[in-house]
Amino acid sequence: MQTLFSTEGLPPRNGFKLWRELLGERLVPIEVERLDDDGPFQGRLDVAEIGPLHISRLTQSALRCETTPSAARRHDRSGMVVVLFKLAGLSTSLQDGREAVQRPGDMVVLDHRPSVVTAHVNSQALFLELPRERLERVLGSTRLYTGLSVGADLASTKLTTTFLHELIRVRHQLTPDAAERMAAVGVDLILASLAERLAREAPRPLHGSVVVQRAKAYVEANLQDPTLDPPQLAVATGVSLRRLQELFHERGQHISDWIWERRLAMAAKRLADPACLHLPIGTLAYGCGFTS
Repeated sequence: MQTLFSTEGLPPRNGFKLWRELLGERLVPIEVERLDDDGPFQGRLDVAEIGPLHISRLTQSALRCETTPSAARRHDRSGMVVVLFKLAGLSTSLQDGREAVQRPGDMVVLDHRPSVVTAHVNSQALFLELPRERLERVLGSTRLYTGLSVGADLASTKLTTTFLHELIRVRHQLTPDAAERMAAVGVDLILASLAERLAREAPRPLHGSVVVQRAKAYVEANLQDPTLDPPQLAVATGVSLRRLQELFHERGQHISDWIWERRLAMAAKRLADPACLHLPIGTLAYGCGFTS
């Protein structure tokens, strides 16, 4: 990754002030408080761009960062959410009434709404922004999972973290088209990790929403399967077909229509992808799960 800023070599009295200004420019205007005044402040920002993904790696001394309601309004990023991958040290996050600890290997999603993130000594994390619509299309409202720690014990989280590290490492070897496709794979892995975490424990009032989110995540992962239909989806999500139909109907949707729409969206994306120009239309259609 490319180093964009470092406090190394700066006069000790200037390091924290410049770091605080940098965080406000790169993230949102936030209130930043040092938690350890012993010795000079240490901060370093490394960045990498891979297709549409802008990834930042923050290494810093202990800090408390708060996004206030007024700061969130002034710096309107309501169309985006932040995904944090903890690399070293410990952090705690508080948003939407959820307070969670992030240890190395854990992941958490934070919205551009009031929140508090506390990074303890020798903290390092990857940050990237994703379009809110990309997450909510599959998982529902971000309020269901912001501030929810997605643990490194999940196989999908381990796979996601490993993939992103490797993607950063080989990014210069990728063509622009390949970088965009690989970035899309990374986003899909993030969605899969969140879906697996939500499936583990859902409060009863949210159970219906989580079942639909799991069903939609399963559809996204299996669109190429021509046998994918409502009965198979019900089995995969662990509910009866009638119950799954009821849950979709409550949201103004039909299961078959949803599968059809997602296949069409995948086909449209591939038709616009230069890497698929050599594929016959029939081959492309079969790869999206169409049977004719």
